[in-house]
Amino acid sequence: MDLWTVIYIASDKETALKVEEAIRSEGFLVETREVMKSKRHGCYIEIIVPESEAQEAQNVILEKNL
Repeated sequence: MDLWTVIYIASDKETALKVEEAIRSEGFLVETREVMKSKRHGCYIEIIVPESEAQEAQNVILEKNL
C-alpha cells in the first residue's frame, strides 16, 4: 500500500480545484483535504498524491505554472 504525500497547499478552493484537475488530467491519483479551517482565515487545502507519484505530479504543477 502506498502512502499519500502532500505536494501542494492551496489557500482557496478555486486554486485547489485548478491544481487537482491539472494533476488528474495527467493520469495521477489525487485527493484533497481541508486543513486549518477558521472563520477569520478561511481554510487551506492540501493536494495529496501517492508517494510514488509525488515527484512527477509536482513536475506537472511546475510545468503548468500553478
